[in-house]
Amino acid sequence: MIRFWEIIPGALAWLTLLGLTFLSWRAPVAVVIFILLYDLYWLLKLIYLFFHLRLSFTKMKANLKIDWLARLKKDNPENWEKIRHLVILPAYRENYGIIKQAFLSLAESNYPKKKLFVVLATEEKGGDIDQESALRIKEEFGTTFGNFLITRHPAGLAGELAGKGSNQAWAAKEALPKLIDPSNIPYDDILVSVFDIDTRTGPDYFGILSHKFLNSLHPYRSSFQPIPLFINNVREAPFFARLVGFSSSFWQLMQESRPEQLVSFSSHSMSLKALVEVGFWETDIVSEDSRIFFQCLSHYKGDWRAEPLLYPVYMDAVIGENFFVALKNLYKQQRRWAWGAENLARAANDFSKDKSFPAKVGRFWKWTLLDGVYSWSTSSFIIFLFGWFPNLLGDEAFRTSVISYNLPRLTGWILNLSSIGVIASAFLSIIILYPRLKGFKRWHLVWYFLEWLLTPLVFIIFSAFPALDAQTRLMLGGRFRLGYWRTPKNNISAFQ
Repeated sequence: MIRFWEIIPGALAWLTLLGLTFLSWRAPVAVVIFILLYDLYWLLKLIYLFFHLRLSFTKMKANLKIDWLARLKKDNPENWEKIRHLVILPAYRENYGIIKQAFLSLAESNYPKKKLFVVLATEEKGGDIDQESALRIKEEFGTTFGNFLITRHPAGLAGELAGKGSNQAWAAKEALPKLIDPSNIPYDDILVSVFDIDTRTGPDYFGILSHKFLNSLHPYRSSFQPIPLFINNVREAPFFARLVGFSSSFWQLMQESRPEQLVSFSSHSMSLKALVEVGFWETDIVSEDSRIFFQCLSHYKGDWRAEPLLYPVYMDAVIGENFFVALKNLYKQQRRWAWGAENLARAANDFSKDKSFPAKVGRFWKWTLLDGVYSWSTSSFIIFLFGWFPNLLGDEAFRTSVISYNLPRLTGWILNLSSIGVIASAFLSIIILYPRLKGFKRWHLVWYFLEWLLTPLVFIIFSAFPALDAQTRLMLGGRFRLGYWRTPKNNISAFQ
């Protein structure tokens, strides 16, 4: 069953792309009709998604203005003090500056630091680099929080895939006997947050998380999802990394106003009680951040959801030693994210094995996941490239027809209407950036706005291609399978 669902995404993508290429030669009129309907569908979908983007952005801005610790104390005067937070920060061969920035953001939180238990999760194979940085962090921040622990994930454990998931699972298991159990704090009262090491929490992150948890209808059956904004080093990142970073952030914003489709991504939080009950993060998977959502969904028979926090955490855009290294790094990062297609296979297998799992919920998530990965690997090609194929590959009779003459004009008209969404996204990106950058000049506004015109090219190269690459590898299996790839980071910050 797993191999069947691993093959499906790549097979459908290649069937679509090769089929459209063949039909552009043999049945160009049919392709023209399909392209026009497809472009129109995406125009309507873009309008629909933009309203969700605007709604979430407005709520996020409003949440940034609230003192969530004060709100928490007011709305939950008796319960708020019992909540503790276990924060896990996996790190592998990161320089001290990166790690320190993450800890500074925790230390500057508008939340009682003694209620934060922090774990710096290092790797044995990180060697002296990781341990030297960890010891410096302990010396500087060891007494700042309620408790502090350095873990060292052993290399080469049987059945594990080396990566973030296996590291943070080891760290959580180590934290129980060393931090949590000696404190005699019930697991029900502990929220676990796991962050990439470049993540910087906003000052009210733990306040809004605690408030959401205590006022949720399903606190022990929910993941809590912030909005990742990839703007820590946005001035230093190349333009294509900025565009991909903002596109990813905007997708998460859209999803937060569609919570029925929201899945945990990158930084996320959940109750320790649930994490223990499902057996922690799986250690043989690349996309552990979204996989934990489906582990819980399966374990609790469909009674699991992702609760949107509508509050940001700040992360790094992709960089490199030079322009071409940055190109390579961004492609690899997006391919690793697209490897999340493996969730479809594992989730579908879980649903089918458990006869008591609600069939309706299973069908919904299989379709949602399949639709998502299929669109990821094909939509940019269809929208931006295949409109030209009938005229390039069709016979002479078609190329001299009225349909052939009008096809570029019709598709161009639809794409021009769609560009309104690109312009709106450009304005939103500037609104997000402007208050947070040092020395931000007016010409930066013009440049950042104009670079959004390259969105079609960036989407094809750094979205569709890596997604198709990942799904093809998943389809072929064996030696083509991907392992975990760590995105290189720097310690340059655009923050004030």
